[in-house]
Amino acid sequence: MPSPLTHDDPPGLGPYRLLARLGSGGMGTVYLGRSAGGRTVALKTVHARIATETEFRTRFRLESDAARVIGGRYGAQVVEADPLADTPWLATEYVLGPPLDEAVRLAGPLPEAAVRALGAALCGALGQLHRSDVVHRDLKPSNIMVTAFGPKVIDFGIARALGDDRLTHAGAAVGTPAFMSPEQATGAEHDPAGDVFALAGVLVFAATGRGPFGDGQPADLLYRVRYAEPDLTGTPAALVPVLARCLAKDPAERPGTTELAAQLHDGSGEFADHLPDAVLAEIGRRAGEVWQVEPRRLPAPPEQPATLPSADAPAAPRLSRRGLLLAGAGSVLGVAGAGAGVWAWLGRDGTAAGPGTGPGYTQPKAGPSVGALKKKKLDSVWQKQTGGPADDQSPEVPMVAGDQVVLVANAEARGVDPRSGESRWTFSLWADDSWQVASDGTHVYRILRVEHGQDLATKTVSWFLAGVDLATGKAGKHLAPVSDAQHNGILSRLLAVADGTAYLAISHGKVKRYERQSPWFVIAVDLASGRRKWSDPVPFHPARSDDNHFIAAKATGNRLVLFQQTNDNKVRIVARDTRTGKVAWDKPWNGADPRFVRDPLAVDDRHLYLGYGPLRALRLSDGGQAWDTSAVRAGKTYGPAVLKGGAVYTVEKGLGLVSYGPGGGQPRWAEKSAEGPRAEHVVRPVIGSEYAYTYSRTDGVLRAVGLTSRTTEQLYTTSGTRFTAHEKSRMIIASDSHFLAGFPLR
Repeated sequence: MPSPLTHDDPPGLGPYRLLARLGSGGMGTVYLGRSAGGRTVALKTVHARIATETEFRTRFRLESDAARVIGGRYGAQVVEADPLADTPWLATEYVLGPPLDEAVRLAGPLPEAAVRALGAALCGALGQLHRSDVVHRDLKPSNIMVTAFGPKVIDFGIARALGDDRLTHAGAAVGTPAFMSPEQATGAEHDPAGDVFALAGVLVFAATGRGPFGDGQPADLLYRVRYAEPDLTGTPAALVPVLARCLAKDPAERPGTTELAAQLHDGSGEFADHLPDAVLAEIGRRAGEVWQVEPRRLPAPPEQPATLPSADAPAAPRLSRRGLLLAGAGSVLGVAGAGAGVWAWLGRDGTAAGPGTGPGYTQPKAGPSVGALKKKKLDSVWQKQTGGPADDQSPEVPMVAGDQVVLVANAEARGVDPRSGESRWTFSLWADDSWQVASDGTHVYRILRVEHGQDLATKTVSWFLAGVDLATGKAGKHLAPVSDAQHNGILSRLLAVADGTAYLAISHGKVKRYERQSPWFVIAVDLASGRRKWSDPVPFHPARSDDNHFIAAKATGNRLVLFQQTNDNKVRIVARDTRTGKVAWDKPWNGADPRFVRDPLAVDDRHLYLGYGPLRALRLSDGGQAWDTSAVRAGKTYGPAVLKGGAVYTVEKGLGLVSYGPGGGQPRWAEKSAEGPRAEHVVRPVIGSEYAYTYSRTDGVLRAVGLTSRTTEQLYTTSGTRFTAHEKSRMIIASDSHFLAGFPLR
């Protein structure tokens, strides 16, 4: 969906006037543009901070070359490019159709005939590349646009010529883990057989709605790609032997694109004849929508209070099947671009589910409109466009680290000045995994991947725990090894850091199927000496699980408290003794949804405080329940808790902000605002010295509730859905999957 231009976007690039943003991420921004003659294009640019690096300019030029190689039949036709401009840009036709992942989400798994036609056409596309000695290296559903005339392969950001490893660090796994080949996952040479492996994964997704190796954390996926057998459940029986051969671990056992195309489809019929009506209708909707986009630009953040305009774009009417095909023919005449598939470039592979959405969530009863307050909505101090979250769960909460906050997204960590929103530094991660970085509130630590040797046959890879220089973002000295002869560092998690100790989880061993079947160990490392203080196994889980086993963690006193996701999608609370690593207690958190319990844990030296049901306190000593609110507020539901100034704060669903005493759970006060029931109870509140801040999704505002008046005193317009207090700078950081903003904390 196109969104308005920001105040600092250029008016145009080359001969093209910019109309809207198609998205922005860690690498660059993609715009919708139009020439003076009326040709609509997608314009891909590189962020200024990256454009100064020779390596990224070279990558950008190679991407343009690869797009030209595949041509307009199988890809988005390159219209024009200027890789040498101050802001390098690439203009391609605007493809009239959705990405394959959106098509499957819309219409469900495709019928066998459509999968076969899709596969044969993609074989033609890959064959075109391979004959020119180019490999794509990142074929996935979001990189394949579905049009009425056939699929088009886009995004060649990591494509390269065969045998050219100048832009690939030895041993680095570059690509999308769910659709990587085993050789690519280990950083070895990715040749045409690797593209065939990825193609088979794409076809399994098209036929079943999921990849052959499930989903979840990138490190988990890399492991399964290398060692697990593909899951072809639900794939049409006749396609199973064909795709199983393509998914062989040994590249030599996979067929070539010509042989595979012959096994998939005989080439008869029109491609559109095989598509479900829902997909054809979506193609038609997009064909009409592109002409309705009018240039809109968000104002610069004003010094005086102002209200941000809505970024909603008008919907377009759907076309009939015949009208759709006529509209599709227009793409040949020059209505063209990369469409929603730009998300492959932007670092997005699915939309993060924010708090308050999805199954099981019900909207709070609406109270009187916030507009009835007749208060002017204040704006943020600053706002920034950012990339998507590191995983497909809710957006990551920024970590507080000294005088800055640290965000992890798009396989990079970024230090941000909370007063201005400016990035101070960035560093790349080896996979999109937020568990590689942790903060103790003052310092930042990371898991660092180190390669040894240049020869692919003899090189080795090790992982180390290292500190991060918060002035530059560079890794400091290796504090301790993470991997060793017994443990497999590729599946490591930096759980928490506190009181000079880092707590990690590491798996080891190879299995025939899913990584969850291999044992995990939780270890403690002394940061001063690098000595491993203890190591203790996580209980064995034989059932298959695609999600991260660890949801949240915090160390306090003599307890390491972990929220762990079980194979049946439930949550257990596990407390370990920080002195020995032994499990002190382990109990289920009944009714907790793993999607909504990723907030920082609310613990003090005696209790763990839990919401998502009655507000209750568990004793850290033995896990027993110290108190809950059922006696005074029976049947009420609360969100995540926050501790501040000797009190527990949370949002009661249907009421608003409430406060309880931490010792015995005595009610202290409740919000008196008429609009309190509109507060999202699943969004963690922020507590300042004068105000407590809660979020209303319905009104798009952050409300400042006076701690003395207990009523709403100020409103701030926000697009954020998660809020973090940075007390040193007196700022609140609002974030969501593509937006970052700063608000005053009082």
